[in-house]
Amino acid sequence: MPLTFSDLKVLTAGMNDKQLLSFSEDYINHVGVKRDYRDVEIDILYKLLHELEEHNMDAPVVMEFHKEGRKSPVKHRLTITQNQIVQLTPDMTMKEREQYVNKRYDAMKEHNHVKDAYMANYPIKESQWHEDIRFLDAREYEGKLDVLVGGSPCQSFSNYGKKLGLEDVRGTLFYDYARVISEAKPKIFIYENVENVTKNDGGKTWKVMFSVWKSLGYHIEWAILDAKDYNHPQLRTRLFLIGFREDIYKTPYSFPPKMELKHKSTEYLEQRTIPDIYYLGKKGFEWITTPSKNLRRSRVNQDIIGCETANQQDNWIGDFRVEHPQAHHYNDSRIYIGKFDFNDGKGMVDAVGRKMTPRECMNLMGFDDTFKIVVSDSIAYRHAGNSIVVPVLKELIKTLIPYI
Repeated sequence: MPLTFSDLKVLTAGMNDKQLLSFSEDYINHVGVKRDYRDVEIDILYKLLHELEEHNMDAPVVMEFHKEGRKSPVKHRLTITQNQIVQLTPDMTMKEREQYVNKRYDAMKEHNHVKDAYMANYPIKESQWHEDIRFLDAREYEGKLDVLVGGSPCQSFSNYGKKLGLEDVRGTLFYDYARVISEAKPKIFIYENVENVTKNDGGKTWKVMFSVWKSLGYHIEWAILDAKDYNHPQLRTRLFLIGFREDIYKTPYSFPPKMELKHKSTEYLEQRTIPDIYYLGKKGFEWITTPSKNLRRSRVNQDIIGCETANQQDNWIGDFRVEHPQAHHYNDSRIYIGKFDFNDGKGMVDAVGRKMTPRECMNLMGFDDTFKIVVSDSIAYRHAGNSIVVPVLKELIKTLIPYI
């Protein structure tokens, strides 16, 4: 959500020069812009605060400046922080503040693609959709949740306080996920994240997170699980942390045992004729089929695909398919006919390369064909890469049923 000039006027009302500089420094350091740009942006914001009346009060505050070594200018909108929203709405209840925030999101007129996907696939009413977790009052769900599943960005907060309790991580999305648990008190929660969260800052961040979980009154079990160990052909290791409310944890818990991998990625490919738009030109084909060029950032025809990511298929990164050309491929100048050894004894033969389709990427995350894809390809790839592998989650849920 953008920070507007009107917001700045209210937030800095009555400040002297020293206070305006301090405000600029605190804000720019908090929002986490690149360290190389911080001094420049602090200076720009400080100057803007002296000329607020010259700007449209409803307009978003945009940083734009040239940096040596860059052809194009650095340009981005400033975002409003959670604390600033609270400062602007001091007398509002949590529910009123959420409504205020929703109106601001609506005014942006920017499409919420995540909401599109959820609404198309799950029986969610508009009143049940919460735009921003930071302003969700989860107390209305207390006593109503068996299992809460979610995660948060891998943020570093190893320097946040020393008590290692919930209030020490305020201002992070991890705080808000933990706050929701504290308020809703589900019987069980599942927290998923990248494996590296346990190693960030030499393990200090993980120590803080673990202490927060314990402080909420939950028994904690965690493990690093790989999707391929649950009969799904993807190399995807993720942290799965499970919290059991202390009053329901009566017997020791064990994560689901590993399973034999019987499936191959080819089983999840579309059977239809793939549209030509997914096929690659000369540069793309040569990149994905030449390990010395792609440094193994691209993989082709693997029985077990690599870890899907939010930027998969962009810039020829991720898993791709190399196939025998169809007759019409020879007549399309956009599609490159290269040479490839399919290891079938025929040596180097004509071949074409293509991206996996969004449907195939969703399939390889465990979603079946009933899952409706209602967003653009680029957004669908991102949704797939950010998801949890469904078969892994299913196996976890099976082990939790006795505790519910």
